Amino acid sequence: MSQPAEEHWDIEISPKNNLFSLALKDVWHYRDLLILLVRRDFVAFYKQTILGPIWFFVQPIITIMMYTLVFGNLAGIPTDGIPKPLFYLAGTIIWNYFADCLTKTSTVFKDNASMLGKVYFPRLIMPLSIVLSNLIRFAVQFLLFLFLLLFFDLKGLSIIPNAVALLFPVLVILVAAQGLGLGMIISSVTTKYRDLAFVVAFGVPLMMYATTVIYPLSAAELKYPEYSWLIRYNPITAVIETFRYGFLGKGDFSWKIISYSFLSTVIIFLTGTVIFNRVEKNFVDTV
Repeated sequence: MSQPAEEHWDIEISPKNNLFSLALKDVWHYRDLLILLVRRDFVAFYKQTILGPIWFFVQPIITIMMYTLVFGNLAGIPTDGIPKPLFYLAGTIIWNYFADCLTKTSTVFKDNASMLGKVYFPRLIMPLSIVLSNLIRFAVQFLLFLFLLLFFDLKGLSIIPNAVALLFPVLVILVAAQGLGLGMIISSVTTKYRDLAFVVAFGVPLMMYATTVIYPLSAAELKYPEYSWLIRYNPITAVIETFRYGFLGKGDFSWKIISYSFLSTVIIFLTGTVIFNRVEKNFVDTV
């Protein structure tokens, strides 16, 4: 009697038992889908717009103009001797990347329920595509920051980046991981409690004032010393301050505070991964 031929499968789908698993091997296998989703997010957002990707530049330019007028001139908030447009832009591009990753990831289950309930693919691809598509916007706005830095240098204002600027890739990863981790937590909870989506909608813009986007940390510690610890130990504050110190030479940088931000980011990301992996198994029943 002939022996049956050994079966070979291109894809084998099995349940995940490890809550900390990111299934990165599966994500790599579906990398074409990841690229397609990134392209879809980019194209769909600017489709049928007149300016298209130019909005990448328009939004931060208008924002720093308003911040300069309201917070810099009318409110008279100091910027540690840094030109106001540079100071505000440095904080704005970091905060915008974090806020976009958080808000868009926080509704990933609800926004893609129809597709997630019909087709198999690693669910992590959806939030990852959001983080990567927002990274394109961040990269363009970072170029705007470099052009503005060069402009002030040509005007005679000597601002020379220092060695701390080499931490820039690490800072980007920290921002992305914080936004992704918090977004996965919120997205998992909103599958049952939709009210949280409304909290995120008006809460994220308010969270900006608990960071140093529009004021230096030194000013907060001088005026409100009893509450400034809330700002100092906000994980995103360390990223903004380190970014400003590295590229502009002014900022409250220390290895202690950036290490704290790194540890906080790891905890947030791992917590988000555990909750996301638990909810993805049965979210279709509640969305």
